[in-house]
Amino acid sequence: MLTSATAVEALNVINLFMNADWVIKGVIIGLALASLWSWTVIIDRAIRFTTLNRQANAFEDALSSGRSLEDLAQQAGPNPAQPLPRMLVAAIRDWREARAGGPLSDAQAGFLIARIDRTLDAIIAREGQNAEEGLGVLSVVATSSPFIGLFGTVYGIMHAFGEIAAQGNTNLTTVAPAIAEALFATGIGLAAAIPAYIAYNKFSIDAGKFAGRLETFADELQAAIAKRLGERSAPPSPPQASFYPAQSRTETF
Repeated sequence: MLTSATAVEALNVINLFMNADWVIKGVIIGLALASLWSWTVIIDRAIRFTTLNRQANAFEDALSSGRSLEDLAQQAGPNPAQPLPRMLVAAIRDWREARAGGPLSDAQAGFLIARIDRTLDAIIAREGQNAEEGLGVLSVVATSSPFIGLFGTVYGIMHAFGEIAAQGNTNLTTVAPAIAEALFATGIGLAAAIPAYIAYNKFSIDAGKFAGRLETFADELQAAIAKRLGERSAPPSPPQASFYPAQSRTETF
């Protein structure tokens, strides 16, 4: 029979792992690797969303400061890395290509708006996919880890009953280590699943909000271009403010 001190030592986490059956060890190692993988994704996505929102805030602040869209597009360069400047540059590029041939008819203006809409939708779709990258890993870890841990638990309990049958002793100290190994596998499974589940839901919401932010900017950008098309087809009139009220001058394309 195990003494109390021996039983406590046997229930030590490290000893539980070292003395566990190879199946339980495999389950624990697999769950530990899954947890490490999910935490890597969690840290990466947290940094990514923080950076995206900070860059978007800075760009929108620049828009509201009174600078023209043309200036902002020129500052962003031909291939900006950030989503909002990339949308702006793409829209202005389509505008210039369409205007290169001279004034546009109503039909040509409609085609231009549709072309810009498709361009912006493509950018939004790509950015949405980039924002959701890694969320599949979190989903898999969150849904599968408890069941993997449960498998380890069932196997460990079966192992405990085997110990009882082999020793013919139902004393708790006889089966406590095997049962503890089984429950330890369940605990590791929950420890891997819970953070992954919380992070998956949180980042899914963040990705949806960011996609909505891009769509809102795309709508405002198309509205500004449609307004500019209407102004160019109408008789000359005094300059009008852009769709950003804080701007002191109109955007030029």
